[in-house]
Amino acid sequence: MGLKGEAAIMGVADWKPERKFSGRRAPMVEQWAELAREALADAEIDAAEVDGLVTPMITEARGFVPATVAEYLGLEVNFAEKVDLGGANAVGMVWRAAAAIELGLCNVVLCAIPARPIPHDPRPGQPFDDRIIYGASSNSHGSPQAEFEIPYGHLAQNAGYSMIAQRYRAVHGYDERAMAKIAVDQRTNACAHPDAVFHGQPITEDDVLASRMIADPLHLLEIVMPVAGGHALVVARRDRTTSPAHRPVVIAGCGERLTVKSPPNARDLLETPVGVASELAFSMAGVSRDEIDLACVYDCYTITALLTLEDAGFCKKGQGLAFVRDHDLTFSGDFPLNTHGGQLSYGQAGGAGGMSQVNEAVHQLRHEAGDRQVANCETAFVSGTGGVMSEQSALILRGG
Repeated sequence: MGLKGEAAIMGVADWKPERKFSGRRAPMVEQWAELAREALADAEIDAAEVDGLVTPMITEARGFVPATVAEYLGLEVNFAEKVDLGGANAVGMVWRAAAAIELGLCNVVLCAIPARPIPHDPRPGQPFDDRIIYGASSNSHGSPQAEFEIPYGHLAQNAGYSMIAQRYRAVHGYDERAMAKIAVDQRTNACAHPDAVFHGQPITEDDVLASRMIADPLHLLEIVMPVAGGHALVVARRDRTTSPAHRPVVIAGCGERLTVKSPPNARDLLETPVGVASELAFSMAGVSRDEIDLACVYDCYTITALLTLEDAGFCKKGQGLAFVRDHDLTFSGDFPLNTHGGQLSYGQAGGAGGMSQVNEAVHQLRHEAGDRQVANCETAFVSGTGGVMSEQSALILRGG
């Protein structure tokens, strides 16, 4: 039981990440439409063929989000889904699209995550909610997080990931240079990607460790850079045409796991959901870890990448830092990781950040990644992470 590899990613669109967006602000639904147009153009698929869509939340609608998007795009679809998994959205969108296609519900599914600034609300006197500004999700009355965490200052992601890193240090020990090497190797990859936000700015382990301490033991250069941007992709039935525009990227396996909303409620901070999700994906695809040519793992922090490498089974628990020290994680190395620079050095366009990892795997499997191309890249592992390692997803992708 599981995916049979009948669906593939046929087209992608990537908006170059920008630290200081200077273009025209547009509503998210308009951004959605433009990304979809670009992804369909890449796939050389006519919009009239689209009969499915998967979307994240958009600012223009609290409810009926898929209907809002479909109406704006002028689409009538057989499959419409809103995914709410944070940074795990992109991977979750891909496997849901593939499953809908394999079930025979639809043939061409659009998935897009826009993340450029939107126009300011023209209404005067809109209340300022500092709980949102400081990253406190689930902040409404009645939420356990609003009652037991936010009043005591447990806000945003830095605190949660710092707790996880400190727990790792207490249980397994901590080599801060190995942690810094994750950021350094990914920066090397970014320097081979002209669109990466830190292209042309190599760093060393000393640079990482000398950068400002944000949340002990995490330094500034171990934490993702927020940018404006957006990504989209098209999933379609493989046998839809015998002459696709690009090499199809087959969705061979998937997995997903959700455990808690917030780290204080985790049974074990170091046992992350990507373990179960990855095992499902590898088993479904019939692929072993040593068959993976490229790993694109969600990397909002260095500790996220480290725990994903361990729990996804690329090394034993507690051996992640040794694994990082012993391997070259660059595009030309023996374990290519996040060859676009990762979100640490490519940039994280809000909720779209996770789709940069999916699309990078697509570029690599299509053998079109230019200077950062991984030699003989045929099979890729991709992970997504939402919340503070509370909801995670995994894909196995293959060149078709």
